Amino acid sequence: MRRAKAKVFAGRRYLLLFAVFCIFMLLFARAAQLQLLHADFYNEEGSNRHVRTVEIPANRGVITDRYGEALAISTPVYSIWAHPKTALENPQSIIDATNVLDLNNNALTKKLRQRQNKQFVYVKRHVFPDVADELKQKKVTGISAIREYRRYYPTGEMAAHVVGLTNIDDQGLEGVELAFDDWLHGSPGKKRVLKNGRGTIVGDIGLVTEPHHGKDLVLSIDKRIQYLAYRELKRTISHHSAKAGSIVVLSVDDGEVLAMANLPAFNPNDRSHTKVDSIRNRAITDLFEPGSTVKPFLIAAAIENGIYQVNSKINTAPGYFNYAGLLVSDHSNYGVVDMEAILTKSSNVGAVRIALKMPQEQLWAQYQSVGFGQLTGSGFPGERAGKLDSYTNWNKTQRATMAYGYGMSTTALQLARAYSVIANDGVLLPASFVVNERVPAGQRVMSGRTAKAVREMLKGVLTKEGTGSRASMQGYSAAGKTGTSRKSQGGGYSKDNYIALFVGMAPADTPKVVVVVLIDQPIKKDGYYGGEVAAPLFSRITEGALRLMSVPPNLIDDEKRGLLLTESREQ
Repeated sequence: MRRAKAKVFAGRRYLLLFAVFCIFMLLFARAAQLQLLHADFYNEEGSNRHVRTVEIPANRGVITDRYGEALAISTPVYSIWAHPKTALENPQSIIDATNVLDLNNNALTKKLRQRQNKQFVYVKRHVFPDVADELKQKKVTGISAIREYRRYYPTGEMAAHVVGLTNIDDQGLEGVELAFDDWLHGSPGKKRVLKNGRGTIVGDIGLVTEPHHGKDLVLSIDKRIQYLAYRELKRTISHHSAKAGSIVVLSVDDGEVLAMANLPAFNPNDRSHTKVDSIRNRAITDLFEPGSTVKPFLIAAAIENGIYQVNSKINTAPGYFNYAGLLVSDHSNYGVVDMEAILTKSSNVGAVRIALKMPQEQLWAQYQSVGFGQLTGSGFPGERAGKLDSYTNWNKTQRATMAYGYGMSTTALQLARAYSVIANDGVLLPASFVVNERVPAGQRVMSGRTAKAVREMLKGVLTKEGTGSRASMQGYSAAGKTGTSRKSQGGGYSKDNYIALFVGMAPADTPKVVVVVLIDQPIKKDGYYGGEVAAPLFSRITEGALRLMSVPPNLIDDEKRGLLLTESREQ
């Protein structure tokens, strides 16, 4: 019995040893398979789980005004991201993260479950560094922070329409940010890092490519003049309960935009309550009929083509007349007037009589030569060319209305550029929002003699007898023109809604700036004419701008001139 029992135990032992041997051989075979046949695959899988290539963000270029004052800068922030599968395996980490980030725990958990097959999911973009540090101290698993940049605009809504804005990924959306996106936007770099099981970077392995930061951009804008224009425009809009308004301040010497303000405006730093209608730059997108502000170009065309002389007389009596079913009228019967009086009194009758004596192609050519119906060359996104139909398409009525600015459309910037021809002795320059290294080549579109003659006539508009007397300044002479145009409505013109305009230049004899003031739909009871609403605003902005530019006043004695210049330098 004992011998038989011993044989049984010996058989079991051999069987057990054989089983162990087989298991060992299977393990050996599997190890050989993994190490020899699939080594590259598992090495790559291991590296993918522990070695990562991460992006090194590039800083977007700084936008400054012409004197180096920041208009747009990028500040470092952090964005929180998660590895969904890892985070879901650690519910406490999700709870800690949502507490720090002020998020809803259930909403984040649901989001991660829906994307659990992904490797990377944003949890919250652009949090401040102290928030990212607090999250790091919690030692959460599967949730990490990466460094990015957020755009910040020191001037807020004051220069928002010019500077524009970027999206959350630092790409230009509007304004200069969009126009010069390739210049401002850098190229991110890459580096390889080592991460632990929680997804936290524990070390740098090496640089793959270096980041290339965006280039800085110097705008032609003068921050001081921009603030002045915005402040005064806001005051006027409020006083007249107007719908909107625009101001353009253009440098005569080089065509650079020194200021461009619009209302309504928006705050690019806080877009939570921004209305779409407030984002567009009205000074370059909104079209309007320029009204009487085109009359100086009518006079210029008449003189240039020898139809009339500077001292020619026009009979406007009895203050109205009918032409092709159109009633053309003035505010009063001005009788026989000279060319200057047509501008000073803004006589529609006189303007139409001049236009009817002139071949219509000559009037069209003059309007076209100063830039009406064309882009200004600024390259600003969304700019519109306006409308100037070919003279071959004009009917009898349009031939008359074109004399006083109806039947065509323009923008505030385009109108400023046109007036710069008169200010610049007949030379047309492209408009620019950046500082030019050298003055661009201009195009002569009007003789210097005619430009100076028209400029001299426009001085009379600011006298007591003129429609723009409220545009006059104490320290500087100026020349300009009022305009009041009805807004188009339902295929015709509104009886109650107007655009009040004033366009001028100063100092009158040697202009340094052209300023366009446009007030859209001022309340009628408070005054709605260009001379009442826009002219006083022109006076305040232009005088302030010239002082800030250290242009010597030319209407005061030397002692007071010195005091004014000293004050302007101290501002």
